[in-house]
Amino acid sequence: MEKIADRFLRYVSVDTQSKDDMPTIPSTEKQFDLAKLLYKELCDMGIEAKTDEHGYVYGFIHSNNGREKPVLGLIAHMDTSPDASGKDIRVQKVKYEGGDVALNSELGIYLSPKAFPYMNEIKGETILCTDGTTLLGADDKAGVAAIMSLAQFITENPDFKHGEIRIGFTPDEEVGNGATLFDVKGFGADYAYTVDGGTVGEIEYENFNACSLEVDVKGVNIHPGSAKDVMVNAALIAMEFNSLLPESQKPQYTDGYDGFFHLADMCGNVQQAHLSYIVRDHSEESFKKKQEIAKAAAEFLNRKYGGCVSVRITEQYKNMKEMIEPHMFLIDNLKSAIAQAGVEPKVVAIRGGTDGARLSYMGLPCPNMGTGGQNFHGIYEFITIEAMEKNLEILKNLCQKF
Repeated sequence: MEKIADRFLRYVSVDTQSKDDMPTIPSTEKQFDLAKLLYKELCDMGIEAKTDEHGYVYGFIHSNNGREKPVLGLIAHMDTSPDASGKDIRVQKVKYEGGDVALNSELGIYLSPKAFPYMNEIKGETILCTDGTTLLGADDKAGVAAIMSLAQFITENPDFKHGEIRIGFTPDEEVGNGATLFDVKGFGADYAYTVDGGTVGEIEYENFNACSLEVDVKGVNIHPGSAKDVMVNAALIAMEFNSLLPESQKPQYTDGYDGFFHLADMCGNVQQAHLSYIVRDHSEESFKKKQEIAKAAAEFLNRKYGGCVSVRITEQYKNMKEMIEPHMFLIDNLKSAIAQAGVEPKVVAIRGGTDGARLSYMGLPCPNMGTGGQNFHGIYEFITIEAMEKNLEILKNLCQKF
């Protein structure tokens, strides 16, 4: 059987970076490269599989214990974040004994336990990281590798008893479209888990409520020498809008269950300006209040400057908690599978979202579990071989819980 670390390294060598604001799914053609590879590997294992014109890949492992219900789904995403390059990833393998790890000493880029205290917990393990010029791709190719390694284990060990299992790999999760065209009915699972979290042993069934907030300001441009009582400077009004949002509710001042307004992009001049925010909160009440704060800021500025500000709020995903709570045996089963592997289960709230949040509202209750990856979406991303091996053990245990 192929080692999970070797499988992971094969997958991260395929560039699958997705792209924001594209009208197609997948948003990049190169995501098909991994989709085709995974489809072929499933077929070569003798597993019934299918893929579609949008790059989704599905696998169907049939029960060998005489039971057809419940059907368990395991889901991961193939794309990597637009935030950092996923091309020509050069992986370093480092036996970690403490201290800093040089990703790129020439560029002065180091993994340091001072910045990333979790490193103090993995002494003696083997880190996989990059040369500091790209992300690694553990988000979520560690999840893909774990599920595919499980599939290979099942096909090579017929004495391993399990029920019906479904495998799903999605494109474009990083740009918010992983679940958009997911065939829930054809997938046929009663319950599922996304294998897309961080530290091994983490369990996540609460996530942010999320929306985008787009702010447009129309100004009046005129020569500054004759601007008195005529000029309306859109760029300055945009700055004033941002100043009206609560300072304490910016991401750099929040953690845990705190929500935030995050100014992700801005552009503008005297004539026109645009602000692009993401708004997040675990509490539905606080989430709605944030939207009202934004609307009130626009109304205030419109009274002050004469109707020059417009806001557009687009709901993105909701907290899956209310969809999971009627099925808490999903969390109990995962806790048991983790503990059986000698790891302490830890329930945490996601300060973000997953495919599972949307899938839960599409009728497929779908909490999230850790993969072992750390520092996602950037050049400091890493994972340990031991964490991947432990996660595979947890998945085997979880299958037997069903």
